[in-house]
Amino acid sequence: MSEEETQRYGGGAGAGGDGIGGLSLDLLGQVLDRVREPRDRKSCRLVSRAFARAEAAHRRSLRVLRREPLPRLLRAFPSLERLDLSACASLDDASLSSSLSGIRRVCLARATGVGWRGLEALVAACPRLEAVDLSHCVGAGDREAAAVAAAAGLRELSLEKCLAVTDMGLAKVVVGCTRLERLSIKWCREISDIGIDLLSKKCLELRSLDISYLKVGNESLRSISSLEKLEELSMVCCSCIDDDGLELLGKGSSSLQRIDVSRCDHVTSQGLASLIDGHNFLQKLNAADSLHEMGQSFLSNLAKLKDTLTVLRLDGLEVSSSVLLAIGEGCNNLVEISLSKCNGVTDEGISSLVTRCSQLRVIDLTCCNLLTNNALDSIADNCKMVERLRLESCSSISEKGLEQIATCCPNLKEIDLTDCGVNDAALQHLAKSSELLILKLGLCSSISDKGLAFISSSCGKLIELDLYRCNSITDDGLAALANGCKKIKILNLCYCNKITDTGLGHLGSLEELTNLELRCLVRITGIGISSVAIGCKNLIEIDLKRCYSVDDAGLWALARYALNLRQLTISYCQVTGLGLCHLMSSLRCLQDVKMVHLSWVSIEGFEMALRAACGRLKKLKMLSGLKSVLSPELLQMLQACGCRIRWVNKPLVYKD
Repeated sequence: MSEEETQRYGGGAGAGGDGIGGLSLDLLGQVLDRVREPRDRKSCRLVSRAFARAEAAHRRSLRVLRREPLPRLLRAFPSLERLDLSACASLDDASLSSSLSGIRRVCLARATGVGWRGLEALVAACPRLEAVDLSHCVGAGDREAAAVAAAAGLRELSLEKCLAVTDMGLAKVVVGCTRLERLSIKWCREISDIGIDLLSKKCLELRSLDISYLKVGNESLRSISSLEKLEELSMVCCSCIDDDGLELLGKGSSSLQRIDVSRCDHVTSQGLASLIDGHNFLQKLNAADSLHEMGQSFLSNLAKLKDTLTVLRLDGLEVSSSVLLAIGEGCNNLVEISLSKCNGVTDEGISSLVTRCSQLRVIDLTCCNLLTNNALDSIADNCKMVERLRLESCSSISEKGLEQIATCCPNLKEIDLTDCGVNDAALQHLAKSSELLILKLGLCSSISDKGLAFISSSCGKLIELDLYRCNSITDDGLAALANGCKKIKILNLCYCNKITDTGLGHLGSLEELTNLELRCLVRITGIGISSVAIGCKNLIEIDLKRCYSVDDAGLWALARYALNLRQLTISYCQVTGLGLCHLMSSLRCLQDVKMVHLSWVSIEGFEMALRAACGRLKKLKMLSGLKSVLSPELLQMLQACGCRIRWVNKPLVYKD
C-alpha cells in the first residue's frame, strides 16, 4: 500500500480527519461486527490503526491458541466477554490468575492441566461469570465442581466426561448454582439417581439437561419430570431406563420440546408413545438405534405432533413403506428426517414420505441400499428446499438421479456420495449446485481429474471435500481444485496414490486449509510437505501415516511454518529423532501426536522429543514396547500434565 493510500484509509501515524480515523470507535466496531472472516478482520486492523483501536475497544470474544500471550491479550482487549481456551496448549492453574474481570463465558474444554485452584481463581476473578465449559477434562472431580459452584450466577455448565465427578460434586454445583439453565453431565458415570433427584429439587430454572451414558434409572426420570421449564433432555445410551421411566416422564411437566433416547436398549415404541402422549409440543425426537419395531400406538401418537415436530431420527429401525406413509401423513412439518441404516426403505416409501413433507431440508438415507434414482426423482420433485442429502452406500443411484437433484434443489449445501460409485458425469451435474459447501466422494473410484474440474469450475464456496480412495485423481485434478475452490478448509486425499509433490505444490495456494489427510500417499516427500506448510498457514491437523518417503525435511518445514498445528500423524514415516525433537520443541500448539513404527527414531530420540513437548501434549499414540524403555520419570511427567497415551500392542522395531 502506498503512503497516499495509507493516509486516505486512516492508517498513518496521525490518522484522523477525513479518513477512517475520523469515525467513532463505536461506529468502526459495528463495521467490524459485520466482517465475518477472521482473515478479513485482520486485514482491516493492518490497513488502519483506527480499526485496530476499535477492535481493541469493541471485541467481545477471543480464542487463544497459546498460553504465553494470554495476559497480554487480556490487557489488549478489555471488553472481552467470551474466552475460549480449549485449544490453548499447556494451560494450567497459574494461567487463570490473569485479569479476567469482564469475562462472562469461558471454555476450558480438554484443559486437563487446570485443577480446582485455577477454577477458584477464575470464579473469584469473574463476578459476572455465566457459562463454563469443562467438557473432556477427564481428571476433573468433585473438588473442581465445588470450585465452580462458587459462581452463584452461573447459567450454563458442561461437565461432559469429567469422569471423577460424583453425586457429591453435583450436589455442590446445584446448591451453589440454583440459576442453572443448561447442564451437561454426559459420561459422568459416578452420578446416580440421588444426584439427579437433588438437581431436580434445586435447579428449577433448568431448560436443557444431558444425562447421556449415565447409569441412572427410572427414578431419575421421575425426578426430572418435575422440572416445569425443561425443554431439552438428552439421555443417549442410558441402558437402565425403560418404558416405565418414559411413562413417568410423560406424566410430568409438558414443557419438553426436544428429547434424545437414542441407543437406549430397553426403550420400545410403546414407551415413546406414552411419552408423546404427555408432551404434545415436541419439536425434535431422536430414537436412533433404540427401537426394534414401530408399533401402531407410536405412529398414532406421532400424528399428535403434526403441527410441532420438525426433526425425527429413526436410524437403524425396520421401516416399511406403510410406516413412511404414516409418518408423512402425521408429521408433514418435518424439516429433518434421518433413516440411516434403516432396513426396508424403498423408492415407494421415500415417495410416500416426501410428497407429504415438502419442507424437508435434511434427509439422511445412509446405507439405504434399496434406493434407486426414482427416490432421488421424488426428492427433487417435492423437496426443493433440501440443503443436506446423505446417500452413503446407496449404490444403485447414478448420474441421472443426481441430475434431477442438482437441477431442482438450488439450495443444496451438503451431499454425501461415499461408496455410491458415481462418475464424472454425476459431478458435471452436481457442478450446477453453486451453493455446495460439503462434498463427500470417498470410495468413488470412477471419479477422475475431469470430474474434479467440473466441481472446481462452479463450486467456489466448497469448504470440505472427501476424496478418500479416489485413486484416479492426479496432480492435475488438484491444480484445478486449488484454482477454483479457494475456500476449502477440510480435504481428504487418503490413498489417492497418484498424487506427487507437484500436487501438494498446488495445494499450497489454499490459504484457508485447516485439515489435510494424506495417508498412504507413497509418492510424496518432504518437498511436497514443505509446499503445504509454507502456503497453508492455518493448518491445524495433518495425517501423514504411511507416507513412506516423508522424512525430516517435511518435519522441519512443519516446525517452521505450521505454527498453528495441533494434531499430527506421522506413523511409518522415515523421520529421525533429530527431526522429531525439532518438531516437538518448535510447535507450541501441538497437542495430539500419533507416532507408531518410527523405526528410524532411537529410544533417546523419543525421550528427547517427548520431554521437549511434555507440558503441551494431551494425547499420544505409540508402540507399547516403548513403555518399558522410556524413563519412568518422563511417563509420570506426561501423566501429571494430563496427557493420555494409547499404547499399540505391536513389536518395537528400530534401525541401528
